[in-house]
Amino acid sequence: MTLQELKPAVTEIIQQTETSVDDRLLAICALLEKEIPYYNWVGFYFKNGDKNELKLGPYVGEPTDHTIIPFGKGICGQVAISNQNFVVPDVSAQDNYIACSLTVKAEIVVPIFVNSQNIGQIDIDSNTPDPFTEMDERFLEFVCKKVATIL
Repeated sequence: MTLQELKPAVTEIIQQTETSVDDRLLAICALLEKEIPYYNWVGFYFKNGDKNELKLGPYVGEPTDHTIIPFGKGICGQVAISNQNFVVPDVSAQDNYIACSLTVKAEIVVPIFVNSQNIGQIDIDSNTPDPFTEMDERFLEFVCKKVATIL
């Protein structure tokens, strides 16, 4: 499936109101990881209450020790402060990168806004060098806007 073809499937998952929010988020992770060959780890991080840290939410992929990430640390922590998408074509070239797996070559993180507040983000790791395009960014912004409607 192309990114464009995945949009209705994401919308359908979001609209499953009989399913819990976490289960819908997990279903989105599973869909993206399954359908996009270079999305090897897909997960959500959310602001942890009043703390300046992110807490791992639903995800699909290798287990991670990074269940709590302080604001400013790693790519996710930087997005929590900058409120901007962050595309990393080569994680080895990033000084402030938190390695989850030796196989990860690239990462993209897109924030989720609710009432103009950055409340979390979608995080994608890829084992493929430099796979993310502007189309990935626009698609993940679409996903985050849809997710924001159920948070």
